[in-house]
Amino acid sequence: MRHRYLVIVGTLALVLVLFVCGSAAGQTPAAAADTKGAPTVSRTPWGDPDLQGIWNFGTITPLERPAEFAGRDRLTPDEVARLNAQSETRAVDRPESPERDVALAYNQFWWDRGIALDRTSLIVDPPDGRLPPYTPEGLKRRESQRNRGYDSWTSRGLSERCMVYRPVPVRSSGYNNNNMIVQSPGYVAMYQEQIHEVRIIPLDQRPHLGSSIRPWLGDSRGRWEGNTLVVETTNFHPDTNYQGSGANRKVTEKFTRVDADTMLYEFTVNDPTTWTRPWTGQVPWRRDAGPIYEYACHEGNYGMTNLLNGARIQEQEESQAAGQRDSR
Repeated sequence: MRHRYLVIVGTLALVLVLFVCGSAAGQTPAAAADTKGAPTVSRTPWGDPDLQGIWNFGTITPLERPAEFAGRDRLTPDEVARLNAQSETRAVDRPESPERDVALAYNQFWWDRGIALDRTSLIVDPPDGRLPPYTPEGLKRRESQRNRGYDSWTSRGLSERCMVYRPVPVRSSGYNNNNMIVQSPGYVAMYQEQIHEVRIIPLDQRPHLGSSIRPWLGDSRGRWEGNTLVVETTNFHPDTNYQGSGANRKVTEKFTRVDADTMLYEFTVNDPTTWTRPWTGQVPWRRDAGPIYEYACHEGNYGMTNLLNGARIQEQEESQAAGQRDSR
């Protein structure tokens, strides 16, 4: 079984390399329009809808609808322009307090957040654009994830430990908002450089892995519904975190080519132990010329060392201060 898995991984890795090198032999042309004006879908040589390429999902549109846009699902063109302008000047170099400098992390040159959509939130259901109410168990879990503490590196989040940056479903951040899709008969591979993750999605209707096997990104199974790739992912690792959910969530993603340069990405998250109902989000992915550059997260991760050293110093100072108060 392990040998078979390694063969599959190796084969898809080779496909990735060939794709990056520009091999496109046998591929059909990009999506066009038929004689009646209806969009057509380009296909692979074996007949599946062709989703291959590098796609950018960067956007500054938030997951949940901000209070200032309550009751509105759409923005005006002027509001979109204003939000984009604010994003472009958010970290422009200028005299600031040390606290603001640390909070911004980088100057403007290094950010690549994407642009605002004309919607007020990525969530399209519930209609208010907000996450559903949390269950008591979900609230407790979310609070524990927010207050991990600094006892050791295992107390910190997976992104700080350079293990998983983008859990499923995929969300935008300040940079590296790219996903390369490669297809072969019976499989779809999705490569995400932040942090060097490849999801290999079989399309042969095989069952999910046993409940005791829980990868960081879960266990994905795909199928075609017309021209849409539907991917269902379960078996998440208990230490994964997505808005307070973990091992119990089920994610259903839909990938649909809209035109040659756009793919609609839809995702539904269902975790009855975290929320009182499922919820759905949506964001367009835009074709990207690439290339995808390395995200070197863990090259001598002195950040974690400094973080834990700082926590030990703080504990020592607090202990000394408490001892001085007790001696008075």
